Amino acid sequence: MNDDSSGGSGSIPGLPPRPHRGWTFDEQPVGKRWSTSRRTITETDLVVYATQFGFAEGLFLDATAAERAGYEGRLVPGSLVMSLAEGLIISGGAIAGTGVAYLGATVEVKGPTFVGDTLQVVAEVTAARLTSRGDRGIVTTRNEVFNQHASLVMVYSPTRMVLCRHAD
Repeated sequence: MNDDSSGGSGSIPGLPPRPHRGWTFDEQPVGKRWSTSRRTITETDLVVYATQFGFAEGLFLDATAAERAGYEGRLVPGSLVMSLAEGLIISGGAIAGTGVAYLGATVEVKGPTFVGDTLQVVAEVTAARLTSRGDRGIVTTRNEVFNQHASLVMVYSPTRMVLCRHAD
């Protein structure tokens, strides 16, 4: 994993800070933005994912087939891209100890992702409301997934239930 988000070639302009602990509902107002660390997709990531979950498609496992289809590298399934992006969100601590439930998401693939690409997520809270119980909130974010060239490759908007207060 490449944890450098300090800049360099392909850095995302105006990158917001990373979280240091899980945020409660009250700490996630609409408009709050944050970024994750970076992660490079390896050949092993692709092969394990494709074989484990039945993505035995030539575009993913056969470099020649991908080339014949007009791609300059081994394609990565969008579901793996989203899984890795969610891993960056979770490992970054944004919902550590405060996340209660994942309620769903909308997903749009904006461009191809290849083995060797390095991903980073920029998230922004787009909706937030209290539940009827009042001790939890429902938060929706717009998560933009960028590659190492600062090209947008995916946008997804997960909705999660989060605690209103830390347990400690």
